[in-house]
Amino acid sequence: MDRDAAATVWIEPPVAPRAALLLLHGLDMAPSQLAPVVRSLKLPALVALPAGPVARPGGLRAWWPVDDAARAARLRAGPADLHDSHPPGREPARDAVHAVARELRARAPGLPLIVAGFSQGAMLALDCALQSPPLAVDALALWSASRLAFGEWTPGLHRLRGVRADLLHGRADSNLSIAAAQALRDALVAQEADVRWSPFDGGHEIPLHAWTGLRRLVRELEHGAPA
Repeated sequence: MDRDAAATVWIEPPVAPRAALLLLHGLDMAPSQLAPVVRSLKLPALVALPAGPVARPGGLRAWWPVDDAARAARLRAGPADLHDSHPPGREPARDAVHAVARELRARAPGLPLIVAGFSQGAMLALDCALQSPPLAVDALALWSASRLAFGEWTPGLHRLRGVRADLLHGRADSNLSIAAAQALRDALVAQEADVRWSPFDGGHEIPLHAWTGLRRLVRELEHGAPA
């Protein structure tokens, strides 16, 4: 791992933080791509944008190794539901997220923790929340996600009972199908998570209202923070 390239980007709030936000990028992305948008939101939260531990071409990152030939074949076959996929390398990815979450909690003690993620990052957010040892979260923002290794997730789904989970997915997503996102939604609803479902007319992307929804979520959660 290139530790310099994989450094976490920290964004300090313009006011005293009222929440903590951990934002996980997608495949072939980097924190530097997301940081300008996050800064523009002026969130009342301390934000951590870690980089995936796997180096990819062009200085981009991934959370676990990806077989590019197999992925290209999958994409040619049409949008997928990855519920029966068990990609290797998730344990080091979870360890990396837990380490940043510990630092985030140390720097913003007692504040509600929101974990947001796009695509691979969204699935990793759930992997961390549902696998042992679980990452305790106060809210999730899951953009363009699917179930992943669902047989492993199922025993831990009860941990999300009552947890706010905002799901956003493009109806024309050619990577992860809208049906995959709906199945994820239904699994969380069945466990009584506080699910907010937002399909949109678009593809595998982070639309503007993902960011406005994240700002709204942070502001709603901050009201539960200690005075």
